[in-house]
Amino acid sequence: MKLYVIVGSPNSRKVLAVVHHTGIEIDIEYLDLFEGDTKKAPYSALNPNGMVPTLVDGELNLWESNAIIQYLADKSGDGLLFPQDLAQRADIVRWQSWELAHFNQAFGTLSLESVAKPSFMATQGDKAIIGWAKEQLNKFATVLNHHMKGRSYVVGDTITLADYSMIHVEFFKEMVPFDWTPFPHLNSYFDRMRQSPSWVVTAPESPSSIGRKPVN
Repeated sequence: MKLYVIVGSPNSRKVLAVVHHTGIEIDIEYLDLFEGDTKKAPYSALNPNGMVPTLVDGELNLWESNAIIQYLADKSGDGLLFPQDLAQRADIVRWQSWELAHFNQAFGTLSLESVAKPSFMATQGDKAIIGWAKEQLNKFATVLNHHMKGRSYVVGDTITLADYSMIHVEFFKEMVPFDWTPFPHLNSYFDRMRQSPSWVVTAPESPSSIGRKPVN
């Protein structure tokens, strides 16, 4: 198996965390965002979206990070990350769908417009989009905060794919122009997940390394 990723990419980090968590053997190929590696023909043939991550396993070219981590969890045989119990499995997928469509759509949009564009892309974010993202994030942060009251993890009593999915943009949490103080249970949850060894090891070495191919 080969996994194509970019250093510092939140979706790449999500998948790399699952790789480290399961210990599954996989060849990691780092792409260089600034060299346009994701737009070059060989990679476009694997992922027409020109995005990361992409997993290649034999004849299977799989993109979309949540699909990839579900596949890797099943292939590794880790019955805790993605249990075979149908109710637990559905609950994990429910929260993965929710973070993708709602919480992290708002969080990720706010991160892109207010942090990534001015800091890494030499352009300014759209003020109207930033305002919309703040409103949406406030709405869905309230939902997650309520859910996490008295809980350590999103589903069950151990880390699951729902957790690695939920926190995949945590790198930007204190950078975005958003007041997190009304959400103590959410904050405690993010603080705990930040200490997960499998998550910590995926962090970029420095801001300057983000998007760059590591030097061997």
